[in-house]
Formats: sequence, C-alpha cells, structure tokens
Amino acid sequence: MLIDYGEIMRKLKLQMQITIDGFVAGTEGQLDWMTRAMDEKLLAFINHLTDTSDTILLGRKMTEGFIEYWEQAITQPNSPSFGQKMVSIPKVVFSKTINKVAGQNVRVENGPLVEAVNGLKSQAGKDIVVYGGATFVSSLIENGLIDEFNFFVNPVAIGKGMQVFAARKALKLVSSTA
Repeated sequence: MLIDYGEIMRKLKLQMQITIDGFVAGTEGQLDWMTRAMDEKLLAFINHLTDTSDTILLGRKMTEGFIEYWEQAITQPNSPSFGQKMVSIPKVVFSKTINKVAGQNVRVENGPLVEAVNGLKSQAGKDIVVYGGATFVSSLIENGLIDEFNFFVNPVAIGKGMQVFAARKALKLVSSTA
C-alpha cells in the first residue's frame, strides 16, 4: 500500500535579534546594542528552536565570528551545553566568494540560493534555523524562503542601521512574550 502524505518540507526558522525601531545591526554591522540578559523563559525558547532543528544556515559575513565564538566558548570551564549544540549542529554557509570555511561541521554552499535552500528543506530531518547576517536574511525574505520569524526585540532604538525587510511584508503574529 502506498500512502501519499503530500510534500513534507522542513521549515526554515529565523532567529534574530532586532531593535525596537527595526534594525538588526548598526550601519557598520555593530551589535553593541544587543541585550545579553536572558531570563529562563527566553533561554528555554532558544533551546527549543535549536533542539527542533538539525541544520544552521549562515551568510558568509557572519560566519567567521559565529564559528570562532562558539568553538572558543566550548573550551572554557563551565561552558554552557548550548555552546556544544552550536558547534555540533551541521552548518551551511552561503557564499558566492569562498569555497571553504574553517570550523567543525561546516560546509559552504555556492549554488543558487532558492534551489539550495529548497533542496535542504526537502531533505528528511528536523527544521532548519537561520541566524543571519542582515544581507543573507534579506535575500531569504525576498525569495519567500523563511517559514517562521522569531524576532527577539531588544528595548533599544539605534536610529539607523541594517534592516532585513526591503519592502512591505504582511506577517501573522502567532505569539508574543515580554
């Protein structure tokens, strides 16, 4: 007996910090406005997003700092278990200019964005989480590839900087937690 469940695809979930005035970085990519204080509820939500995903997508510009930070963090005494997750989960770096990135569980994707992401989404497995950066996330949004937006709104306005939305986009608020 053959059962057709339709096209089952993994979701691409964005997890991104954002300012109250809609910026994801300063004009030069600064992230000094981010709040590092996270309560247990927020940490549990971040762990849930990570635990329900088995692949991380990154843009080239964000990759070096991301890989370096987490691989160094797990060498420290009392390293959080979350750091080990960030290192052990396979990461796909999208780039048109590089072919290799140093780091554990990292591969570079040079193919067309839409085809590559849809190829990943059509594979068996858990969901996929994307962390950024701004230009990469903008491309994903413009191509309608993100299925779930998870914005962590920091209580700060920076006035100008990098945004991920280039045009109006209707979204549906599913939940919000202070």
